[in-house]
Amino acid sequence: MKKIFMFLAAAVVTLGISAQIASAQDESAQAAPATEEVSEAAETVDPFAAGQSEEPLHQQLKTKFIEGGAGFMSLVIICLILGLAIAIERIIYLALCKTNTKALLAKIEAALQNGGVEAAKDVCRDTKGPVASIFYQALMKYDQGIDVVEKNIVSYGGVQMSNMEKGLSWIGLFIAIAPSLGFLGTVIGMIQAFDAIQAAGDISPNVVAGGMKVALITTVGGLIVALILQLFYNYILSRIDTLSIEMEDASISVVDLLVKYENK
Repeated sequence: MKKIFMFLAAAVVTLGISAQIASAQDESAQAAPATEEVSEAAETVDPFAAGQSEEPLHQQLKTKFIEGGAGFMSLVIICLILGLAIAIERIIYLALCKTNTKALLAKIEAALQNGGVEAAKDVCRDTKGPVASIFYQALMKYDQGIDVVEKNIVSYGGVQMSNMEKGLSWIGLFIAIAPSLGFLGTVIGMIQAFDAIQAAGDISPNVVAGGMKVALITTVGGLIVALILQLFYNYILSRIDTLSIEMEDASISVVDLLVKYENK
């Protein structure tokens, strides 16, 4: 269900971008036949007011998006949207996995002293997160010996690590695809430039400028998307490393608690 909502959100955003592109193209088409008459008042404009007529940032980005080619730039934007959707979902999931291991160990120790293993299982059931799940699996195998408990902790810890790393391969894929699409747009822009040179029979800058602009804009777009997703990817990896270390420390502590309880 989460994946369905994620792809629906991506589709809605993509349709919105396409609508903005169409409206921008209509505006540029309407502005093309405008007259080039310049009044005397325009010639005496205050030079300090030139910076006030600059386009806003979102309008500049929209213009560059259109100039880079709606086809390739739309694919790059889709990579960004899907990659961010997966990254945000992973960040939320990892935030929910955070557990106060010291408090949980104290509750389990108190439960073992007062109600035994079954009371400790109840504490783990009432606590969310992978650490509590690992503790519960360890307590489930307590009657089979400490060696079995340790093996069960290792195996179930691997399962929890796989759950935390779910979706990272897709983010890595989008990180690789985005600049590749940009470079593909670069090659196509160069081909367009050479086609224009061949058609015009001239190598003047005006002939080459159009294709070169497409080439550079697509490359920049792909690299920016890859950089943004790489930052999220590295942050998620650091969170997973932190949680895995906490899980290992907590697993050692719960084994010590069970050994202490067994020798009591």
